[in-house]
Amino acid sequence: MLGDSPVAATIAVSDLERARGFYEGTLGLQKKMEDPGGVMYGSGETVVLVYPSQFAGTSQATVATWMVADLDAVVDDLTSKGVTFEQYDMEGLKTDERGIASLTDEIRGAWFKDPDGNILNVGEGPMAG
Repeated sequence: MLGDSPVAATIAVSDLERARGFYEGTLGLQKKMEDPGGVMYGSGETVVLVYPSQFAGTSQATVATWMVADLDAVVDDLTSKGVTFEQYDMEGLKTDERGIASLTDEIRGAWFKDPDGNILNVGEGPMAG
């Protein structure tokens, strides 16, 4: 039923202005629309909604993933903008010194947090554009 419909990441933040600085300035997302309920950003063929909520940053799981063609270049670029990549050392997920994990022979990923602590991911693999 939903398989042919686009899906959007929806990310709760505590301070919309601070989030705008991060999502626009650091990540380079382009605002498509804004109202008091939040900011809708275009991202490739999809959208990301960033909205104010008292529950911002409470998820302990990844809330959004961007599939990229060159993970190393994206990690380098975001690191140069002050993003710190998470370090994981658990069964099935071990990152290197840069924060990059090889999940399979074809899939790699790196995780970082927004100013509210929402966990975001950049991945490289067969689905990358």
